[in-house]
Amino acid sequence: MNNMSVSEAVLSRRSIRVFKPDAVPFEVLHRIMDKARWAPSGCNFQPWEATILTGEPLAQLQQKMLVSPMQDPPEYSWSDPEVIPECKARLQQVGASMYQAMEIGRSDSDARGDFVRSNVTSFGAPAVLMCYFDRRMGSPQWSDVGMWLQTIMLLLREEGLDSCPQEFLSMHARLIKDFIGVSDETHIFFCGIAIGYRVEDTAVNSFERQREPVEGNVRFLGF
Repeated sequence: MNNMSVSEAVLSRRSIRVFKPDAVPFEVLHRIMDKARWAPSGCNFQPWEATILTGEPLAQLQQKMLVSPMQDPPEYSWSDPEVIPECKARLQQVGASMYQAMEIGRSDSDARGDFVRSNVTSFGAPAVLMCYFDRRMGSPQWSDVGMWLQTIMLLLREEGLDSCPQEFLSMHARLIKDFIGVSDETHIFFCGIAIGYRVEDTAVNSFERQREPVEGNVRFLGF
């Protein structure tokens, strides 16, 4: 285990889009998932569930997704903030910065298509966590699952690993659930988490992700 503080894990975590092929040891993932059980959840519901795939099962699932159309209707809409002009502008700015870092032009449909397909294969990550939960769970429990996943991503950094949350995989939610043996009737697929070791010297892993200043999003009263 790396000797990394929580602050170091937070500041060094980023969504990685090029991974090394190096396998992630089972013992490391088991240790992380065991610790993540202590993430906060309202009324201690612990609504999260997951399957982690690697090796041949992961390759088989990815191949199925590559040759299958995206489901319609989607599992849920993860792009609703686009209706807010500020959020749509932010999304366009981030997309433009990413494609510029990879030297992919706006009119280069082939290269853009390759990048979309790389989402399906989780950017070459050797392991992918598939997260889902009972459909009866409401918005508070959705936030519980988010806190669990954030805990996992920080614990991955503590171990020297990297990750990329993938809401995009919800476009193949029913296929994924069928493959791993989870009922579509009873469970909703939330997202995937690509897990592995980052390739340091790639543009897409190092382009600048800006953050709002504290005062832009947080108010302090009574101090």
